[in-house]
Amino acid sequence: MELRRSFYQFLMTERNPNNHSEVAEFANNAFYDHSFPKQSKDYDEISRYLELNGGYLPSMLIFDQAYQLYLDSEA
Repeated sequence: MELRRSFYQFLMTERNPNNHSEVAEFANNAFYDHSFPKQSKDYDEISRYLELNGGYLPSMLIFDQAYQLYLDSEA
């Protein structure tokens, strides 16, 4: 499966200041993270970045959930 857009592009569709779901909060915070790998589609690359720099992400399970939504949206 060829992913058409980057994970960041997908994640930005989940931004919503009125939605307090974990994925929406992740998206809202990632928007302000200017070092986020915005062009990446690669799970491992993004995961490594977040493990080192994602202090705003309370659990990597939220990233896993968001990445699965990303894959589902591209299917």
